[in-house]
Amino acid sequence: MKAIWLDNGNNISAEELNSEGITYEQMDTNEATYKAPLEKVMKERGYVTMDQVGMKADMPNFDALCQKFVGEHLHTDDEVRFVLQGSGVFEIRSGEDRWMKVIVEQGDFILVPANRFHRFYLTDEKRIQCVRLFKDQSGWTPVYRKDLEATAAK
Repeated sequence: MKAIWLDNGNNISAEELNSEGITYEQMDTNEATYKAPLEKVMKERGYVTMDQVGMKADMPNFDALCQKFVGEHLHTDDEVRFVLQGSGVFEIRSGEDRWMKVIVEQGDFILVPANRFHRFYLTDEKRIQCVRLFKDQSGWTPVYRKDLEATAAK
């Protein structure tokens, strides 16, 4: 994991991320090793389902799928990712409305709390495989900031 403040380029430690409410840790990507810690997180935080999702450049509708995540949005549930392969970038608003850029790679576990504005995109590698955790079988839907602002302006 590499994390920086976008406004000044200063590094952000895992401890600083955690103090911002972003849970981050490193875990082994061997299924026999990571399954028990993820199941513990599920029990402690009330997640009911675990699945795997992948994105890679040669999949159908790749560009359209990528576009769903680059706009600033939030979810009404936590967004939990454990990276098995590849890499991606979360840009997350801090509690003081500053942008944090967090590059996640193989072995990185990240939990972006519910109702926290963020964006996501792939690195130049254009490939990621992750385990996801959900509190609801239906998953979650992004709520875009531009839509919230348009509704508030009416």
